[in-house]
Amino acid sequence: MSETSGITAGAPEPTPTVSAPAAAPAAAPVPTEAPSEGLTNMSISDTAPPAPQPGGTPAVDTPTPTTEPTPAPKPASETAAPSAAPAADAVATPTKPILATTPASGKAAPAATSTAQPDSKEEVEPQNALTGKFTPAEWKALKEFRDKIPAIVTDAYSDSPADKKPTTLDLWGVPIHPDVKDARTSVILMKFLRARNLNPTSAGEMLTATIRWRAIFKVDEAVKEEFPEKVFGSLAHISGVDREGRPVVYNLYGANKDLQAVFGDVQRFLRWRVKLMEECVTRLDFSTVDQMVQVHDYAGVSMRDRDANSKNAASEATSIFQNHYPEFLSRKFFINVPSLLSWIFWLFKSLVAARTFAKMSVVGSGHHEIKKALSEVIDENQIPKRYGGLADGF
Repeated sequence: MSETSGITAGAPEPTPTVSAPAAAPAAAPVPTEAPSEGLTNMSISDTAPPAPQPGGTPAVDTPTPTTEPTPAPKPASETAAPSAAPAADAVATPTKPILATTPASGKAAPAATSTAQPDSKEEVEPQNALTGKFTPAEWKALKEFRDKIPAIVTDAYSDSPADKKPTTLDLWGVPIHPDVKDARTSVILMKFLRARNLNPTSAGEMLTATIRWRAIFKVDEAVKEEFPEKVFGSLAHISGVDREGRPVVYNLYGANKDLQAVFGDVQRFLRWRVKLMEECVTRLDFSTVDQMVQVHDYAGVSMRDRDANSKNAASEATSIFQNHYPEFLSRKFFINVPSLLSWIFWLFKSLVAARTFAKMSVVGSGHHEIKKALSEVIDENQIPKRYGGLADGF
């Protein structure tokens, strides 16, 4: 009998009065079909035997009627009587169905018992408002990237003394490790992935460089460092939030005309600027908010105000924020921009990634024009009065 053949119901055995006795014919084989794709990995017990078809009972000689007619066989749906067995194996228990056997062992296979193992459930990812916006492609890249973290940390600290190599890593107060289940970790790692077009290898290189830079620059020490208020105090302010709760930082490039005091020590300027950036990052919870809005005010700035040190400082600061603070910018407004600087800005467009340039807006001068531009993302009561809003500001 075939492994997949069904049990034929119903026909009675011939009586000894048949004129030409012969062995009962074997059950008709079930036609073989190519298995469907979904069954290729299932055992024989995964599939119930096919139900007998009308007319599928093997032909047998009809016995000569006696005083009482032989009752007609019941339909297959009303009886589970087994079919006639071959003469050589004619020992059957009529009250139990004959079980299908495997050719190798001849033992009865458990009926209707599935051997297919259930698919193991994927580990549930911790979620927050920001991870809920990740696309399937981003999740796929993130899982691959996360598996690389131990090797990335090892590589980043490969030149450090053995007793100073950290076993864990924190960035902006968030643990970075594949074994730590924190949705904020996913948010930070996604920043590096998005900055590198979801390429886990490139994102890993960026993260490695960031870890090394933070150690060399001594960011944690810069955050605690005190800078002269009279030099830097008027240059930047964190004031208010946009409609999504993102902090808004204002940089006033013309607030201090003493360029030597501001840019004479480029490294000191950079350390002050990094401290300001880190203070902005502390306003982010990485659960609902992970970006900021920047407003660059060029009031009082002219081309004559740009000396070699200021150009060098601006170039280095741009490199730091581009390479080590990925995807922290939601929008950037350039306000009170002189006509000449505005023209240079549009030339600069070809050097900036389209995705980054789309976040930038160049605005002229005057309360009405500035307020109109800032109101795209900031409520009036969060805009400082000096820019046409209602907030006290700075």
